[in-house]
Order: sequence, then structure tokens, then C-alpha cells
Amino acid sequence: MFTDYQQLLKGIGEAVLMLDTNGYIQYSNPAATTLTGYSADELLNRPLAALYPILNDLTKAEYELSQASKRGTYVTEGWKTKKDESKFWASMTLSPLYDNNQMLVGYSCLLRDTTEQKNAELDVRYSEEKYRLMVESVRDYAIFMLDTEGYIKTWNEGAARIKGYTASEIIGKHFSTFYTAEDLESKKPEMELRVALATGKYEEEGWRVRKDGSLFWANVVITALFNEHNKLIGFSKVTRDLTDRKEKDERLRQSEERFRSLVEQVTDYGIFMLDEKGRIVSWNEGARRINGYTAQEVIGKYFSIFYPEEDILIGKPAHELKVARREGKYEEEGWRIRKDGSLFWANIVITAVYTDENILIGFSKVVRDLTERKESEKALRESYDRFRMLAEELKVTNFELSYANEELEQFTSIVSHDLQEPIRTIKSFLQLIDMKLDAKQHEGLKTYISKSINAATRMRELIQNLLHYSQLSKGEIAKENIEVNALIEEALQNVKSAIDASKAQVVIENEVGVVYGDRVQLVQLLQNLITNALKFTEAEQPQIKVTCKYEKGSVRFAVTDNGIGISKSDIPKVFDIFRRLHTKKDYPGTGIGLAICKKIVERHGGHIWPESEPGKGTTFYFTINKENREAQSIA
Repeated sequence: MFTDYQQLLKGIGEAVLMLDTNGYIQYSNPAATTLTGYSADELLNRPLAALYPILNDLTKAEYELSQASKRGTYVTEGWKTKKDESKFWASMTLSPLYDNNQMLVGYSCLLRDTTEQKNAELDVRYSEEKYRLMVESVRDYAIFMLDTEGYIKTWNEGAARIKGYTASEIIGKHFSTFYTAEDLESKKPEMELRVALATGKYEEEGWRVRKDGSLFWANVVITALFNEHNKLIGFSKVTRDLTDRKEKDERLRQSEERFRSLVEQVTDYGIFMLDEKGRIVSWNEGARRINGYTAQEVIGKYFSIFYPEEDILIGKPAHELKVARREGKYEEEGWRIRKDGSLFWANIVITAVYTDENILIGFSKVVRDLTERKESEKALRESYDRFRMLAEELKVTNFELSYANEELEQFTSIVSHDLQEPIRTIKSFLQLIDMKLDAKQHEGLKTYISKSINAATRMRELIQNLLHYSQLSKGEIAKENIEVNALIEEALQNVKSAIDASKAQVVIENEVGVVYGDRVQLVQLLQNLITNALKFTEAEQPQIKVTCKYEKGSVRFAVTDNGIGISKSDIPKVFDIFRRLHTKKDYPGTGIGLAICKKIVERHGGHIWPESEPGKGTTFYFTINKENREAQSIA
């Protein structure tokens, strides 16, 4: 029955099915195969209900076919199912087919896939529903719709809360209800709609009226709405209650005005503002007094004009702003330049300034001139340094006085004994001589006179040595560069007769070319040590070794012998003046020689000490600091 139309239907891009009177498919064109996924053979004699989401939904299929018979054409939309069970949204048109006798012979079914359009429609509907729900739930904003004349069509929760009207009270009324009498008289509502229509949007802040007659400060945005044919369909209006902000702004303005007045009158601190780029935008009296510029001279200029050239070359001003922006504040002390070019020492505090929305709007800078304080600190520091140096000098003087007092006490104690001993001897023998003369007994007088002379000689030596010891601490010593070999040779030459008499063997080991010191005193130092080495020995041939070498920035001498040695308990006593560790009969002497040695070494900035073992000899070491660079280079 359908064979006459098959060729025509093959070329149609939409799915076409031919059904019998019971709704079974008798023909399908290629587009139907493409749409449903079934081949033509698979669709043949399959009921139309096979394509319904509810498998074999014959009830619905029969109903729709009956509606087509009644109406002549029946159009419906709904989900249909492909062979792979996936769904597609289809627009279906059913039309009855009649033979020449007007007997029903079947139906034509036209299927069109509108899934994409449907999904888009659903997305729009879902979006609109979400938007409607969102708008209705907003409480901080009044959001409502107006028709083209300005009459209210919708009303959200925020509008009810801000303006005081319920939806039933306000919908249908003109939006001019919210305007003050002055605005109504000037026809402001009509003007706002005209501007919104002409420009697309009208926005302002101003006073509006609530249901109870109270005023509130509102931010108002009216937007013109057009359909797809660019025809005006109404307006949206968004109102925000900014009364609290308005009051805060007013309080802030008054506070800022008071603060500005206060800041401008401050004279001890330079207080000014910079914009976000570092350009000066305000200037107080303290800044003028400290920096020397008037407001007219400095506003608009970059704040680097106060910095020395080297600070500008290393980018210090920009670095300070960067730190203040990152950390909130930058603080330091440093040199700054006045208008006249003079420097002053400043304490600087730069603070980043932000809006409530955390947007940087600039920096505040507070400058304090600390030049006088720095000068006072410098004077105090110089005074402290002088005091410290004086204290050090007094400390050294006190130490020297303390040491001198100790020496004086020691000297007094020893002198009371050693100097009186030869005096007693002289007196005793003179008394004996006197007694012999009275008795006219001349025997032994020569012996008494000889002993008296010896005692007087010893007295003279003691006094001379004391005089020499006391003079070592007086005046400056005559230092010069001295060849060490010549120094040692001169000391040995002075004691040559004693060396020859004792048949001593002297060895010299020297690694140093030149020392810096007093030639006379250093010769006496070596001479005394060599004399001691010759004196305190029981060996048939004394062995003496004189060495000199560099050691830790100093020159170290050593005089070693093979003499009787010193006990460990007596080592701390060897440099005491008049201290004798042995009897005059065994080892004659005044007891001043080593004390003189110690004094000479100390005057040359060195240290002297013995190392000894009884019966195995003694080594006296002493150092001389290398004070002269010329001497070091020669060495």
C-alpha cells in the first residue's frame, strides 16, 4: 500500500514511520534507522510502543493514535528510546491515513529529535528558577521588577525587610511610592526610568521612604529589560540600604576632619600622606618645619627628594614602600635632606593605608628629627669613651701602684735585714778595734779592719744595686733595632773573665736577626742570667747555652746551664728582691740580680720564667714583644 511513496520518503531528513491501524510499523525511512538505531527489518511489524520509555507502553500509544484519529493530527513531545536504550527527546506528529472510501488504513508518524533544544530549554528554566529562588531569598537587597510604566510586578524578601511592605501590599503600585515629596515634585522617578531606557541603566545614592515614613539612605540601580526583539518589557530595580554606612561615613568624615586639623597643627613631627606611587598628597606644619618645604612646593612630588644620593641610587625609597606594603609598616633611622641641602638624622615610620575592601590607597609617613638627640648621644658616647680610657689608665696606674706597694713592702722587709747586716758587722769590728786600742793590744787589728772594709764594700754594692733597680722604673727606655748576635757577644764579653776562670763552655744558637729594645738593659739582662749560670754550679766545667728564636709573635731567649738547679717550692721566690736561696758563703751575691732581670723584661713587654730540676740545671726563658715593623722585616 505504501510502495508508491517509498522513493519520496527516502530523501526526507526526518524519521518517518508508516503504521497499520493497530500501531505496528509497516515502513521506516533511512532517517528513522539513523535516529532509533534499529534497522528497517528490525522495525518492521514492531509496535510504535517499542520506542516508548516504558517498554511496550501500548496504553499510551493507543491513546495517542486515537487522538490522531479524532483530531486529524496529533502532536506531542516526550522521551523516546533507541535500540541501545539511550533516550532522546522527540517531537512526534501522528496523522491518520484513509483510502478512497475514507476507511482508516493506518497512520503516518513523523519523529524529530529535539534533545539539544530541550536540554537548552531545561537549562534556561533551571537557571531562571535558581535565579528566582535566589532573588526571593536575598535579604540584604531589595530586588523587584517593574513593568514599562514603573508599576511593581515582583517583590522579594529583601524588599519587604528594607521597605516594610509585604508583597500583597505593594505589587501593582507605582515605584514612586518610595520617593520623598521633593523627589516626587521634581518628577525624579520618571526621570530615572527615562535615563535607564536611554542608557540601559540608572544608578545613584539618595534618600528613600519606608512604609512607616522613615527615611533611609539607598543605593539604587534601575536596569531596562528588553526581549529578543529588542522591545522594552520592563525594568529591574535593586535597592540597598546604606544608612549605616552613610552614618559611618559621616562620623568618619568628621573624625578625619578633626584628625586633619590636629595633624596640621603638630610641629614636632612631620606627618604627611603619599599616594600608592609614593607621591606626596598632604603636608603638615611639622613636615614644613623639619624638611623646610611649604605644602605648595612639595605636594605632588615623589618623596625621594628627602633622601641622600646613595639611597636613591640603590632604590631605597621604592624598597621602603615595598616593605610597608608587604608587612604593613616600615621603620628605620637614617640621614635625610632638608630643602637647604643640610642633613638631619630622622626616625621614619611608613604605614600602608588600605580601604575596607583591602585595596591599597597610599601610605602615611611620620618623620621625627633626632639630630639633637644623636648629637647628645655622640657627646655622651665620647664622654663615656674618655671616661673608659681614663678608667683603664687608672686601672693600670692602680695596678702599678699596687705592684710598687708590694715591692716597697718587700723591699722594706728585706732592707731591714740585709742593709743592717753589714752595718752591724762594721760596728762590731770597730768596737773591737776600739777595745784593742784601749788595751793597747794591736794583734788582730788588721783582720778587723779588713772585715770592716769588706762589710762596707758589700754595703756599697747593695746600695748601688738598689739605686739601679729603682731607676729601672723611671723615665722612657731608649729602644732601637739591635742585632741579636752583637747583643749576646757584648754580654759574654762583659763576663769573659768569669767564663775563663771557670773554664765554662758557652754555646749560642740564634735564629733571629734583630730585636727592638734598650741595648744597655738587654745586655745587662743577658749578663745577669749568664753570671747566675756561672755562679750556681758545682760542675768542673760549666755548660751554658744561649738560644734565641721566634715564637707566637714574640722573640724568645733562653739561657740554660748544668748547675745545681732550683727546687719546685723555690721557683716562685727567685725574682723576689734580696731573696737568697743559698748562703753568702756558698754562693755570694746581693739577691737583686734576678729582680733586675724581671724588671727589664717587663719594661720590654715580655715575660720571664725559669724551668729547673734540682741537680740537673736551670733554664731561664724570657720573651720580648716585636714592637717594631722595621725590626721584623730586617729579621
